[in-house]
Amino acid sequence: MSERTIVITGASDGIGAAAARALSQAGERVVLVGRSPQKTEALAAELGVDHHLADFTRLDDVRTLAAELLRRYPRIDVLANNAGGIMGDRQLTVDGHEKTLQVNHLAPFLLTTLLLDRLVASHATVINTSSAANRFGRINLDDLENDRKYSPNKAYGDAKLANILFTRELHRRYSGRGLVTAAFHPGVVATSFSTDSTSVMRLVYQTALKRLLISPEKGADTLVWLAGTAAGVDWQSGEYYEKRRVRSANSQASDAGLATALWERSVDMVASDLLPQGSAS
Repeated sequence: MSERTIVITGASDGIGAAAARALSQAGERVVLVGRSPQKTEALAAELGVDHHLADFTRLDDVRTLAAELLRRYPRIDVLANNAGGIMGDRQLTVDGHEKTLQVNHLAPFLLTTLLLDRLVASHATVINTSSAANRFGRINLDDLENDRKYSPNKAYGDAKLANILFTRELHRRYSGRGLVTAAFHPGVVATSFSTDSTSVMRLVYQTALKRLLISPEKGADTLVWLAGTAAGVDWQSGEYYEKRRVRSANSQASDAGLATALWERSVDMVASDLLPQGSAS
C-alpha cells in the first residue's frame, strides 16, 4: 500500500486510536486529531506521526485545525470524521449550539467543508463514524437542537442520523468530482464513550457489562477497511456500513430532500461566509 495522508479525528482513544495504529502499520501517513493533549501526544510519539489538537465544542478550534491541515498537507487522501460522543443534560457550547449536535455533526461538517477544495483535488475519501443509534433519531429541522424535546439518547440519535444524511448529501454534491464517502457503525465498543453522559448507555460502557463489548480494534475494522480499499470496487460511495456490509438505517436517512435541507441549515449554523462554494451535481 503506497503512503497516503489520512487524517483521523477523535484519534487519541478508542476506535480512532486503533484505526491510527492499523493504518500507520500499513505504511500510511496518519495525522492524529484529538482533544486531550496528553493522550494525543502519547499516541503520536508511539507511532511517530503528526498530531493536532482541537476541541469540537469550539468551532474556532475547528477553523484553526482546518487552516493548519491545509497549510501542512498538500494532499489529504482520507478524512475520517470519528470524533463524537453522547452527552448528559442539555448544554450549549460557546458557539450557542446544543453540544451533542455540534460535536457529532456541526464540527465535522465544518471541518469537511473547509477542506473541500483540497479533498476534491485529492479525490479523497470521507468516512463518517455514525452509530446504530441513528435508528432512534427523528430530525425536525424546526427543532434541530432539541430545544423543546431533549434527552441524551434522542440528541445522540439525531446527530448520528445527521452523519448519514451528511454522507449522502456529500456524495450527491461531490461524487461527480471524484470525492467518495461512507458512514459506518463501529459496533458497541469498549471505550470511554459516554463517560460524561447521564444516558442509560453509561450503564453498559461504565460498569461490569463493559466486558461484553467488542474491542476498539474490532470496532475500527470497518473504518480501516473503508480507508484502505477502493470505492466502486470494494464498497459503494454514499452508503451506511456495518461489519463491511451496507446496512439499513433510519427511514429519514433516505430522504434526499431532508439531506439537502440539513446541509443548508448546517451551513447557516456554522457561518456560510467561511465555507467554500460548491454547487450540487
